[in-house]
Amino acid sequence: MTEPPERKHSDTAPTLAGQIGDKAARKLKARRNPTPGVWFGLGMMGLIGWSVAVPTLLGAALGLWLDKQHPGSHSWTLALLVGGLALGCFNAWHWVAKEERAMREEQEDGDE
Repeated sequence: MTEPPERKHSDTAPTLAGQIGDKAARKLKARRNPTPGVWFGLGMMGLIGWSVAVPTLLGAALGLWLDKQHPGSHSWTLALLVGGLALGCFNAWHWVAKEERAMREEQEDGDE
């Protein structure tokens, strides 16, 4: 009728040689692709910071110019500053999501 639990477990459990082979393959891959260090993290933070700061400053500069050229009841500087900040945040979010997706795919490839 049903098989004993020991037999089911031994059929699905990987062999010792398979486990050792998988572990060796992971170690070899880790040696070829070292883990990013502190400088990589700092560089990534700097890149994200610039991807937010540049559009924000460009929006503010354009807003100041528009306010001088076309004075009105509303502030172009404030509107374009907020618009540049939103654009920069979206850009940073998109870039970080892309990097995370790439790291996840690389990790999944390593697990197979």
